[in-house]
Amino acid sequence: MAIVETTITPLGTASTSISQYVADCHKVLSDYPEIKYQLTPMGTILEGELSTILQVIQKMHEVPFTSGAQRVSTSIKIDDRRDQQATMSKKLRSVQEKW
Repeated sequence: MAIVETTITPLGTASTSISQYVADCHKVLSDYPEIKYQLTPMGTILEGELSTILQVIQKMHEVPFTSGAQRVSTSIKIDDRRDQQATMSKKLRSVQEKW
């Protein structure tokens, strides 16, 4: 189980707004019910099998090109813990318990 943060940024568009591109990228996630995700103001957090998540990100990366972007920059941060099951909620709870 991995937790992955990704930010997909279209470049070379006619507008500085990218919310429609983000919405279109998120439509890809509907094809992967086994992937949990959370939209944040600065990116998207994905939880699931790493190989599946990387496939999803690759498909999401292609979306802005199909909507007219001339360039796309995708950042990926991976937390792949193998000693125990890690989830988004477990990580948050661990920090909140220490407040």
